[in-house]
Amino acid sequence: MPRIPSHGPPPGRAPGAPPVGRASAGQYAPTQKPEPVPAGDRTRGHRPPPPPARPATAPPAAKPPRPRRRGRRTVRVGKVLLILLLVLVLGGTGLLFYYDSRLDRIDALPAYAGRPSDTPGTNWLIVGTDSRSDLSDDQRTNLSTGDADGSRTDTIMLVHNPPGSGKATVVSIPRDLYVEIPGNGSLKVNAAYNIGGPALLVQTVENLTGIHIDHYAEIGFGGFDTLVDAVGGVDMCIDQPLNDPKAGLKLSKGCHHLNGRQALGLVRTRAFPRADLERVVNQRKFLAALVSRATSPAVLFNPFRLFGFIGGAIDALTVDERDHIWNLASLMFALRDPVTTTTPTGESVYTDDGLALPVTDRTEEFFGLLRAGQPIPDELLVDAR
Repeated sequence: MPRIPSHGPPPGRAPGAPPVGRASAGQYAPTQKPEPVPAGDRTRGHRPPPPPARPATAPPAAKPPRPRRRGRRTVRVGKVLLILLLVLVLGGTGLLFYYDSRLDRIDALPAYAGRPSDTPGTNWLIVGTDSRSDLSDDQRTNLSTGDADGSRTDTIMLVHNPPGSGKATVVSIPRDLYVEIPGNGSLKVNAAYNIGGPALLVQTVENLTGIHIDHYAEIGFGGFDTLVDAVGGVDMCIDQPLNDPKAGLKLSKGCHHLNGRQALGLVRTRAFPRADLERVVNQRKFLAALVSRATSPAVLFNPFRLFGFIGGAIDALTVDERDHIWNLASLMFALRDPVTTTTPTGESVYTDDGLALPVTDRTEEFFGLLRAGQPIPDELLVDAR
């Protein structure tokens, strides 16, 4: 076969360089050293080295504490407070109706032809009687009430509470005031109760004053001392020493803390130069002292005294059949700072009913102003406090 001529060195070799892989005569061939086979050229079946081990997994980080849910806590507290409020409201309402149901009621406000129409404000007739019917023999002895039968009115007070923010006016009507008693002619005013009970007394007072009576409250000897003792007694000051064995009373001049027995004696005694006119002043002073004590924090925030007073009042009072315990509460707060006075009258005169106090023009003027809601001038205020 003919030889193919070479046209030059193989690509990539410089001209004149010895042939690769064969040593020319007289030339040096470099020593061949084994080199590691690349991973890709290794023989099949050889297991590749395992991948590097993963580092051990670190324990999960502790979760941060869950923040307190104040909203949920507030809702829970609110529910508890709401439940407590409902318990208090329902419990208070229940007690209110319980005590209201225990009130002794009578039909004291009569309906009759010519009765005065409704007058501005709220008007109470408060009556204190000397009834001993509910007293035991021991109570009559301890309270020095005597053994008289029947009922007479030792105390007659008209309380006028004007509309708006004006002060209430407490007017004592002397028991010896000589008035017209419907169907019975002219007699002392306290005879009306003895003849026809509360209804006739209310009608007599309405005819005298021209004022429509809205509420009626009556208290007798029974329960009076318990009512005073329930609030821990009352503080009163007297202008002169008192010694009245009939009323079981002996007090020095000055200020005293009176228990129930002493307070009863004070509102009953007539051992004064002015007799009944001085007694009605002490009765108003006592009423003010009792109301002040009953509405003080020492009683209102002391459940034992508060419920004792409420229970004592329920036992001691008789009211009209249309009156309720909330009417009595309203009366008490109206009496905290009233204007107090006695009905203006003439000088004592002899009448068919004995020595009595006559109604005069001043009497009619006084009640006319009170009825119209007008201010009472000082010259018509008698023994005012």
